[in-house]
Amino acid sequence: MDKKQSDRLQDDTLAVVAGEDLHPLNSFQPPIFQTTNFRFATIDDMVEQAQGRRSQYLYTRNANPTLEVVEKKVAALEGGEAALVTGSGMAAIACSLLALLRSGDRVLAASSLYGGTLHLLNDILSRYGIAIDWFEITEPESLARGVRPATRVLLAETPTNPALRLLALEETARFARERGIQSVIDSTFASPFNQKPLELGWDVVVHSATKYLGGHSDVTAGVIISRRELIDQIAVFRRWLGGVLDPSAAYLLIRGAKTLTVRVERQNENTLRLARFLERHPNVEGVNYPFLESHPQYELARRQMRGGGGVLSFSVRGGWPATRTFFNNLKMIPISTSLGGVESLVTSPFWTSHYGMSEAELKNSGVTESLVRMSVGIESVEDLCADLDQALRASADSGEGTGA
Repeated sequence: MDKKQSDRLQDDTLAVVAGEDLHPLNSFQPPIFQTTNFRFATIDDMVEQAQGRRSQYLYTRNANPTLEVVEKKVAALEGGEAALVTGSGMAAIACSLLALLRSGDRVLAASSLYGGTLHLLNDILSRYGIAIDWFEITEPESLARGVRPATRVLLAETPTNPALRLLALEETARFARERGIQSVIDSTFASPFNQKPLELGWDVVVHSATKYLGGHSDVTAGVIISRRELIDQIAVFRRWLGGVLDPSAAYLLIRGAKTLTVRVERQNENTLRLARFLERHPNVEGVNYPFLESHPQYELARRQMRGGGGVLSFSVRGGWPATRTFFNNLKMIPISTSLGGVESLVTSPFWTSHYGMSEAELKNSGVTESLVRMSVGIESVEDLCADLDQALRASADSGEGTGA
């Protein structure tokens, strides 16, 4: 299926059929090519491959048929020409940036980024002569202040982790394009179902496919989507840095992606209902969710997103002592990291993704000790509300909270 064909199909259909061309031996499901290498019929074939006169699979670190099914499927869902699957979301971001940057270049990065991305920028890229400038995603004027003659890449994520702030996608992409800057967006929190950055002018989209694309908390993967020429450049770095996905994991990702739309639709619905419930709760100080009417960027969210996504965050009244009591009194909802799976879970960003960051970095990311991030699954929303309610009431009853 080429891009012209996929452009005529809806996401629900693409999630199932994209990349699913006729498989060897006519198997209905894509085979798992669990092999490190591929053989040649003759030495002449190997010579032709080396000379570039023949194209066949050689080594899984370079390419593998099972991985290519994932890549075609996600490219179709994002509306891109091509995609590249990696061993994790961080591998996707790292390979993308390394392909686009050289020593002496600068990155204009959003100040509110995932903790791992911040470490990549501050602790790794800076060692190799790549400088970082910062902008605030809710302050468009800060973009112009951050640009330098050597700026080559603009990097951001939206919605942000964990404060669920939004970047104006179309306007920011136009800003970068007018200045010859490559734009890279981490769209993990939205998923390809809720947000299409390429359609709004972005050059590169990355996902931690561990989250919504996989959807079952059983595979670690990343994916990069862009035009073919950029994907070819980035593929060189995946090959030589070794950030490739195992074929068996790729199969799990294929299976998970097929149900992306039905899962995320339910998660959108559940999360909005939970956000409204929490907003009214006396033991909650504030709720962050883009599709809440009270969100300061609600109109922007409605303009560039199909749904608000499956993550919300909220602050427990009473600071860390009350928040600790809340966590420890949950009966059904587990405490864990990550997000995007069919099961709901809660975490403390202060003690996980943003642990050890400076006060300024925590403030920019909207992280405090009392902030709870919740990844909402597909369970009964009534059951989720009941568990949250009893844990929040326990936090107040402990004497640490101030709610009724």
